[in-house]
Amino acid sequence: MSSWEEYSGSIEKSKEYHERYHKAVSHPIRKEILKLILKGLNEEEIARILKLSRAELEYHLQVLIQGFCIKRVDGKLVVTQEGMVVEFL
Repeated sequence: MSSWEEYSGSIEKSKEYHERYHKAVSHPIRKEILKLILKGLNEEEIARILKLSRAELEYHLQVLIQGFCIKRVDGKLVVTQEGMVVEFL
């Protein structure tokens, strides 16, 4: 799993971290996904509420994972510290 520490060693790595993070949190559907995960909803519930196909949801989840906003822990989605920004959006 990628973390901030892996991207803090150089300007180039830091830039990549911030680009991935910005891409993850700048899309309205991904903001909603973060809010729903914080409410404790699972992937099926999120897909149903947002009217997303399984493939569409998985795409957005992968962007959020690569953007350091969520991770999967024991098969469950968990919002990371970086993902908590949604509380301020």
